[in-house]
Amino acid sequence: MKISFHGAARTVTGSKHLLTLSNGKKYLLDCGMFQGMGKDTETLNRTFGFLPTEVDYMILSHAHIDHCGLIPKLIKEGYNGKIFATPATRDLAAILMEDSAGIQESDLKFVNKKRAISGQSYLSPLYTTEDAKKATEHFVIVDYGQWHAIDDQVQFMYLDAGHIIGSTTVHLKINENGKETRLTFSGDVGRYRDTILRSPADFPQADYIIMESTYGNKLHKDVTGTKDLLLDWITKTCLQKKGKLILPAFSVGRTQEILFELNQLEQENRLPDLPYFVDSPLSMEATEIIKSYPNYFNNQVKKLLQTDNDPFSFKGLRFVKSVEESKSLNYRDEPMVIISASGMAEAGRVKHHISNNIENSRNSIVLTGYCEPNSLGGRLKLHPKEVGIFGVRHMVNAEIGDIQGMSAHGDYNDLCQWLACQDPKLVKKLFLVHGEYDVQMDFKNRLISKGFSDVEIPAMHTEVGLG
Repeated sequence: MKISFHGAARTVTGSKHLLTLSNGKKYLLDCGMFQGMGKDTETLNRTFGFLPTEVDYMILSHAHIDHCGLIPKLIKEGYNGKIFATPATRDLAAILMEDSAGIQESDLKFVNKKRAISGQSYLSPLYTTEDAKKATEHFVIVDYGQWHAIDDQVQFMYLDAGHIIGSTTVHLKINENGKETRLTFSGDVGRYRDTILRSPADFPQADYIIMESTYGNKLHKDVTGTKDLLLDWITKTCLQKKGKLILPAFSVGRTQEILFELNQLEQENRLPDLPYFVDSPLSMEATEIIKSYPNYFNNQVKKLLQTDNDPFSFKGLRFVKSVEESKSLNYRDEPMVIISASGMAEAGRVKHHISNNIENSRNSIVLTGYCEPNSLGGRLKLHPKEVGIFGVRHMVNAEIGDIQGMSAHGDYNDLCQWLACQDPKLVKKLFLVHGEYDVQMDFKNRLISKGFSDVEIPAMHTEVGLG
């Protein structure tokens, strides 16, 4: 059998890993979209590196767009098989894929107007909203903790990854030529002692491991101090400078964590009396889905639900639906907090809020998670004097901040703890994916020191034989 890597190979996004057995059957692990790769993003998302018509089955680890975002394109180009997912992943992926299609269609209207003026041909989106809706018809629900037989050669089991609601690590038993091989795919590993979710689960001994490494050389700050950091930024920006605090946040996971922490401040009578806007229809839908899966919460949040029936709500919170209301926030001069997608600030409504508020020194823009270096969020983290947004240069007068403790990805301690259930001597090879190459090299050296003797960092479209 062979495994090939067609995304998240020496980069963080675009997760696509293809297992091929000796009889030619192909099993795709994730089908994610590349994000924040600058001018290369479009080209990378146009080409799979394999033929969708040749894939027999697909297993999805979780619903983030860099893991599920190209599923509609996969089906549009001929894949006609099942897509396995947990119930929450199916529900979240459905709204995220439709939202992605809507963004593509909207963005191309603007791009094609400019192309028409210069006599260039029109560009088509990777897929349409209708394609995204059709994709959900292929989903087959599989819950945690049970072995599921795909066919007579492959079984898989989902275990909790602790990353977002419904996220999984994927464990396969492959029987080929009378021999059983065990392959584990980490998806994205969450954090132990997460504010809302259960910790990542231990998993059976594997022969081969495909492992994410986003924060493979970093340690996060203590997650218990997040609400105090949020309060500090609210106090400094909104109460002292009378400005706007803009928090770019992923619609799934990060937005809900921010709302939870603000709810906790209200419970402690420490939340300033201000307007708090969640300016993302997708975030509103995702929050309702997440609230519908309380069994996935950790014991602390389950206990909280006994006295607070909505830990994601508080006084002053308002969800913004219409484009008109979103635009109106830019004309309001009073202090406020705006939570908006996307988390990398590369697309969506938050990019407009940043362009309209970045030149005002009363305001603050605080990043709340990982940003690809070429994304707007990644560029802002470098504290430039000026930055280009929508083709216009802006002076960066607003204060730029970063709350790293809110990451849903485990740091190197979390990643090593996830591996602690394994005997390194029995792991034949460990592949590092989902990371920047220099970070992966650091993490590789750490893993070797822990006894994992064969650690490989595959390049894009690399194919490796197993067994």
